[in-house]
Parts: sequence; structure tokens; C-alpha cells
Amino acid sequence: MTTNLFRQLLDLLPEQPLLVGTVTVVNSDETVTVQLSGGGLLRVRGAAAVDDRVFVRNGVIEGPAPALTDVTIDI
Repeated sequence: MTTNLFRQLLDLLPEQPLLVGTVTVVNSDETVTVQLSGGGLLRVRGAAAVDDRVFVRNGVIEGPAPALTDVTIDI
């Protein structure tokens, strides 16, 4: 049985997370600044307007996100 060591290495690495945030700044170089629900700021590629909720993965806007409230549950 042959194994692909590169494929095994990639399987060990985590997937890029899908993040949700609100656009705070539209920059002139076709990027926007997104404030994440956890408080961080990201500068990502894509088109959106200020105050839009967006999904972000790997530095790119993937699409609009619903405007839902965040819920934190203590365990």
C-alpha cells in the first residue's frame, strides 16, 4: 500500500475557520476592514459596505452574514 505523505501532512493541519464580522472601513485598494465579533480587526479582500455583516475565510469575504445576536454559554 502506498501512502502520500504530503496528503497525510495536509490532513493534520486545521482548516481555515469561517469568521463573522461587521465591516467598519472600506479602503481604497479594494479591501475592507472587518471587526470580528470577538473584538479583533481584519483587513480582507472583497466588496462590502460599512455596517454589513460578512463571512470571512482566509482573508477573503465569502458572502453576507445574517444580523443575529451573539450568545455565550458558560459550561
